[in-house]
Amino acid sequence: MQSVSVATLARGRSEHLWNVVLGLTKQTLPPVELIIAVMQDTPYDLPDAPFPIKQVAIPGTNLPLATARNTAAKVAHSNLLVFVDIDCIPAPSFIADYTAGLAALDGLLMGEVLYLPGGLAVPGWSYDSFAAAAVKHSDRRGPPASGVEQCNDYRCFWSLNFGMRRATFLAAGGFDERYVGYGGEDTDFGKSLTNQGIAIGWLKGALAYHQYHPHHMPPVHHLESVVRNAQLFEEKWGYRTMGHWLHAFKLMGLIDDAPNRPLRILRRPDSNDLFLTGQQSHQPYANTTTVIQALEEMAAGAVTSPAQAAE
Repeated sequence: MQSVSVATLARGRSEHLWNVVLGLTKQTLPPVELIIAVMQDTPYDLPDAPFPIKQVAIPGTNLPLATARNTAAKVAHSNLLVFVDIDCIPAPSFIADYTAGLAALDGLLMGEVLYLPGGLAVPGWSYDSFAAAAVKHSDRRGPPASGVEQCNDYRCFWSLNFGMRRATFLAAGGFDERYVGYGGEDTDFGKSLTNQGIAIGWLKGALAYHQYHPHHMPPVHHLESVVRNAQLFEEKWGYRTMGHWLHAFKLMGLIDDAPNRPLRILRRPDSNDLFLTGQQSHQPYANTTTVIQALEEMAAGAVTSPAQAAE
């Protein structure tokens, strides 16, 4: 049987990472190792696990996500490589599902993700409570009815929960490490795989439960890196990515995104922008589509304030 290395990227969120480790200890088919690409000065204190946990220091202060994923892949020992974000708790069949899926497809597979409300991923959590309360993301499509289904749009790739054969990942060149900070590196990687003829697919199963945490969508708190990385993508591929975020930023008056000239930041996000885009306490996830709708209503005069729009 193929062996599986699991990798995650970490900065802060020690409680989230603790739960990732606990989830991996409950697998029907355990991983042979967990690799943590640590993007902070100090390593983590973690629970005991029946597999080795390797913490690898990643230099850089501006979220070097692409470099972190590539480094984790290079130090892994297994045939199969599964990435899961630090805020995701793998369900018990997570590893077994990826093992079966990657035996069927030599490409990139995306597992399922369900979102938890606040107050569930606490000490003593249970999968039963997760299953009863978790919801799908309205902006993301669901898994196939069974097995593997090919995805024909590389823009759907999201690195929150994915797996590949390690040799395929390395042969493909990994993530472009010029992308620094939040945004763009996933779409670039998906585009590169498609250009190389490497399949991208959806997998039924390989479920991860996303732990609640306050967030912003669109990510106004990462305005500079989104703009910089969108510009990099355009220079590389001839067109821009992250169009829904850029559209929202334009509606908010944060950027000038006129065609045929570089993106330009007009102002920094203020408290109104942060309020409008912030995840509300009753929401298991933040939603760019909802924010764009609210911004369009504000532009049309249907609502008059960010607070009214958020309602």
